Amino acid sequence: MITIKRYTAAWCGPCKALAPIMAELQSEMNNVNFVTIDVDQNKEAAAQDNISSIPATIVMKNGQEMHRFTGVKPKSVIAGIIQQFS
Repeated sequence: MITIKRYTAAWCGPCKALAPIMAELQSEMNNVNFVTIDVDQNKEAAAQDNISSIPATIVMKNGQEMHRFTGVKPKSVIAGIIQQFS
């Protein structure tokens, strides 16, 4: 199972730009679990995943981290990253 963990915050401009891209991917990829984590509301999870800047996205497969990136990327790039591990 692929899980996409997206770290975000309400005040983060790039996070707001990434949100609709991830929403589109979520609606298109039924076999992928998308999780959004607010770093201000869940500091423990951010610390556990060593998040130092946002937006941060982690691709997990069967509980193992396979890939991570920060910032906003085009939808096609993110989809390609996810499909590498599907």
